[in-house]
Amino acid sequence: MSNRLHATSGNLIADRRYEWARGLIDDADFAGAASLLTQVLELAPGYAAALFALGDAQERLGDRAAAIAAFERALAADPGDAHGATLRLARLRGAPPAAMPKIYLQSLYDGYAPAFETSLVGKLGYCGPELLLDAVSRAYGPKRTNFASVLDIGCGTGLTGAAFRPFAKHMTGVDLSPGMLAKARGKGIYDRLDEGDAVSFLRDEAARYDLIVAADVFIYIHDIAELVAAAARVLAPGGLMAFTAETHDGDGVVLRDTLRYAQSPTHVREATSAAGLCLVSLDSAPARSEKGVPVPGLVGVARK
Repeated sequence: MSNRLHATSGNLIADRRYEWARGLIDDADFAGAASLLTQVLELAPGYAAALFALGDAQERLGDRAAAIAAFERALAADPGDAHGATLRLARLRGAPPAAMPKIYLQSLYDGYAPAFETSLVGKLGYCGPELLLDAVSRAYGPKRTNFASVLDIGCGTGLTGAAFRPFAKHMTGVDLSPGMLAKARGKGIYDRLDEGDAVSFLRDEAARYDLIVAADVFIYIHDIAELVAAAARVLAPGGLMAFTAETHDGDGVVLRDTLRYAQSPTHVREATSAAGLCLVSLDSAPARSEKGVPVPGLVGVARK
């Protein structure tokens, strides 16, 4: 998923050339795009979208120094970092993975909301909700068929909520993106929907839940230990937290070139243990494919 956030530069000619340059990037003409974006920035020097696109083109051309300079200028032009320059700089500098700016995630998913399900399920073969439902069913066994209260973290448009709704007496969803929440609200799946980031929601939440599900959430959370600990606080005794994650063969956390975090199995085990949760299962299971290749993934269930 790419972020095509675009705010006008205030210069019509610059805006048109920017869109042309974006088309060249899509067509893999990175040299042509970089040349055109340089012209755009002569017309609108502080145009954050064009600076970010220039960094993208330069990185694809293999010019690391030029890419870093462009992303630094993009971040200076947009300190809120709606484009995600912080993440690109972390990768280029070989620095530890940086936390994702909230405004970046919000703008990314607000823009993606209209085509989210078509793209994720139809094109990428996304099956996170099915993986979670199967893992939870195995953890509880055939005797447990429903839950008094379910919390869907990062609920998006309601894909996971729809899978678990038949087994939930009360379902709450929380998401950072108003656009995603609007889609979820229209489905009538949730009894309650809240807008906000997951950790802040969990820290302030007074309710207790029998089940917390987090599909495709860890891939956008830098510090999963913080999230898991906050989730453990609102789990009822004996309650479950079920999650999917992308993974890698090394240690700790890495920021993949897709700008999603991948967690090692050991890192996931340590995070759940530190939160006082008992890991019931942690299995290898890709939740999506990219370019026809399954993305290495994990599906886990932990009990309080």
